[in-house]
Amino acid sequence: MSIRVLVADDQTIIRTGLRIMLNAQPGIEVVGEAADGREAVRLARELRPDVCLFDIRMPELDGLEATRLVAGPGVADPLAVVVITTFDLDEYVYGALRAGARGFLLKDTGPDLLAQAVRSASDGEALIAPSVTVRLLQAFSDLPAGRPVVQPVSPVTAREEQVLLAVARGLTNTEIADALHISLSTVKTHLASLMAKLGARNRVEIAMWAYETRRILPGT
Repeated sequence: MSIRVLVADDQTIIRTGLRIMLNAQPGIEVVGEAADGREAVRLARELRPDVCLFDIRMPELDGLEATRLVAGPGVADPLAVVVITTFDLDEYVYGALRAGARGFLLKDTGPDLLAQAVRSASDGEALIAPSVTVRLLQAFSDLPAGRPVVQPVSPVTAREEQVLLAVARGLTNTEIADALHISLSTVKTHLASLMAKLGARNRVEIAMWAYETRRILPGT
């Protein structure tokens, strides 16, 4: 079965490019396109795609509100959303991740990473372009998160602290393994443990927690 994708962007040329790139990937099929956020939400509810690919800035409803409506905490049967945008960012991107977005990519992302993000979202995982993680968090680490800082359900170990800081600096799993001289599977085990302790859904929320608790500061 193909992964069914809904693409939402107000620019026709962007929608066309994304459709061409995704349809060229084995096992991925674009089943709908929307030119604004309201249409995106309507089609998402009607088509029930495996993954919604939303631009962050759209007319009618922006990508933040569209994400919240189809993937937010109050949604009974949330859909997987990947936000794709240019990096002239504002607080909407931080909000989109809080609202339930499962991935975040730039519009200059190549077809391979785009397809990987769609497949990860479909599998219930998250893919945030590693190069974006630091830039995103540094840009918005001083913004209020709108909720108290989460306390871990059990203490974070010394090794988990090392992995936490590495994630917050934007390192990939492979880079973390090399830096800490541990196996890739061990890195994944530590990440899974951190997510469980913090109630985080993905590595970006882990990194956000590192900034919110001042374990790492912008520019360090």
